[in-house]
Amino acid sequence: MANVKIPTPLRQLTDNMTSVDVEGSNVIELIDNLDNKFPGVKDKIMEDNSLKHFVNIYINGEDIRYIDSLNTEIKDNDEISIVPAVAGG
Repeated sequence: MANVKIPTPLRQLTDNMTSVDVEGSNVIELIDNLDNKFPGVKDKIMEDNSLKHFVNIYINGEDIRYIDSLNTEIKDNDEISIVPAVAGG
């Protein structure tokens, strides 16, 4: 089971929890299981079967886009961070 850090914009869907434990052998399975627990999460972070451009997911500090994207393997006790991009100017 992995621990998923929930960003502030998604906490309205997770009963204001800052992190949740979720099962999943890879990132897409973890997202599906997270969405089963907290409906609406997947719609907020994914579009057309891929991550939205402004959403990054890290496993133990490593960006999944540079590993195996949504197929990146997850091991027990991995720390998953969902990080929405911040715009600035």
